[in-house]
Amino acid sequence: PSSDCVMAEQLCLSDSTCNATYRTLENCALAKTRLLSLDHDSRVRCLNAELDLGNSSLLHCKCHRRMKRQEHCLRIFWTVHSSMTDGYFNLETSPYENPANEEHWKTDYNKLAALVSGKNCSQLAGDATNPCLRATHVCNLSKKCFRLRTDYASICTKGAGSEDVCDRRKCHRGLRNFFEKVPEDFTKRILFCPCQDEFCGERRRKTIVPDCSFQYNTKPNCLWLLDSCLEDHICKSRLADFQQNCQPVDMSPEGCSVHNHAACLQAYMGMIGTPMTPNYVSNSSVAVSLWCTCENSGNQKEKCDQILSMFESNKCL
Repeated sequence: PSSDCVMAEQLCLSDSTCNATYRTLENCALAKTRLLSLDHDSRVRCLNAELDLGNSSLLHCKCHRRMKRQEHCLRIFWTVHSSMTDGYFNLETSPYENPANEEHWKTDYNKLAALVSGKNCSQLAGDATNPCLRATHVCNLSKKCFRLRTDYASICTKGAGSEDVCDRRKCHRGLRNFFEKVPEDFTKRILFCPCQDEFCGERRRKTIVPDCSFQYNTKPNCLWLLDSCLEDHICKSRLADFQQNCQPVDMSPEGCSVHNHAACLQAYMGMIGTPMTPNYVSNSSVAVSLWCTCENSGNQKEKCDQILSMFESNKCL
């Protein structure tokens, strides 16, 4: 049965046989992290160790998106499934528990309406033409939403307007903190607010402070972006989750392998605050992309184009 990977690891380490197998897998995963090429015997030993786990709860364990020891949990998952990371399109198995169902993702408008009372009504009424501004005001009515939004905005705007560059790593951590800890009723409304004009669209595009979290001075190659992502347990996990829940399939009537639009949007939100942070590309459309290019990709041009098209021309999004 599926279980928390942290608990599964504790059970495994208490069993001498499982412990030995797991230690072998740790060495295999470490070699891959250091980009060491394994010889044939080592690859066979790693594969056998993964198979030797058999029905161990480690083999079927998952992680929760909002758990306290998330990075530790994800490290355990990729240790056990290190053979899956050989190629880009082998990441379809998400380390996360089953995605949110549609019902969970429906915004609780009654709860939001209860927040908007008395003196706040007139304030919100003036935002009728700008849903993104209204969504921000609704966020401000929640102490947690306001605090965590202010936190990442402050971190991500440091250095703006001067020669100092912002601390992108801290900015990304602040964004992940916001999207993980604030209820989705608030975050979803801020990120996916419907716009009819460019002023609203600009506010939506700047939700994640793109000058820091999204844009570099020059666009890096998308393959470099992917490599940066695969070296990071959280980014690799979010990418696997995105692939699983936003995988386009031509034969499907809806163009997606998973008929759960909410799960795809949640997976998209999970990518924000990682090295592969996506964003809206303009103020006048809902088109999204990564900040990267496939120029000078040599014989890997096709692979690079596939990475970029996951966001730019993904029917699921």
